[in-house]
Amino acid sequence: MTATVEPNTYQNESPGEDGPIGARVTALVLPSRDQGVPIADPAPLGLAAFAGTTFVLSLFNAGLADHALVAVVLPLALLYGGLAQLLAGMWEFRNANTFGAVAFTSYGAFWISYYFYAHYIAATLPPADVHTATGIFLLMWTIFTAYMTVASLKTNLALIAIFSTLLVTFALLTLGEFTETAAVLQAGGYLGLLVAAFAWYASAAGVVNATWGRTVLRVFPTSRG
Repeated sequence: MTATVEPNTYQNESPGEDGPIGARVTALVLPSRDQGVPIADPAPLGLAAFAGTTFVLSLFNAGLADHALVAVVLPLALLYGGLAQLLAGMWEFRNANTFGAVAFTSYGAFWISYYFYAHYIAATLPPADVHTATGIFLLMWTIFTAYMTVASLKTNLALIAIFSTLLVTFALLTLGEFTETAAVLQAGGYLGLLVAAFAWYASAAGVVNATWGRTVLRVFPTSRG
């Protein structure tokens, strides 16, 4: 997205450093177009929803929370990580932001599908096949995250940090499920906590910078597009 989009969230640094304050963090180079009535930037919502749900699930994957309580993830997966991100993705389509639209819509769908898989499907599978089935589920998302990581290289360091650590997280969880190795799954859980921290930072940058009207939290753009 070009800087013709109204000033909102992911603001770049001060003019003369990384570009105009109004530029979006998730911006891609797209043709200029009249967006009509401005809307609020949906990216901080999408990032916060992704961060919060990832954080809670990763606590269990890392072994830092009692697994008997893991059901607490399900409402978050359906409504916050799922629905809220899906809505953010739809608004990114409205903003003609290809990267944000694909990312938020897809990861929103990830959490919704995770909800249905964990709540309805996993229990119906033969116990010996659950790890393999989960590995197949995660492998697809590892592949998707791989090319989204490549796309993120054109955005900023905040998003690069999110997607690169998310890629390794998915890879570890996929490997851990296929090999049924608890230590690998636990490593994926710890890395997932780092993913959540990066995503929360990027979300906070969008909210704080837009509210204060200046750059408070930097995201370090890699290109002016």
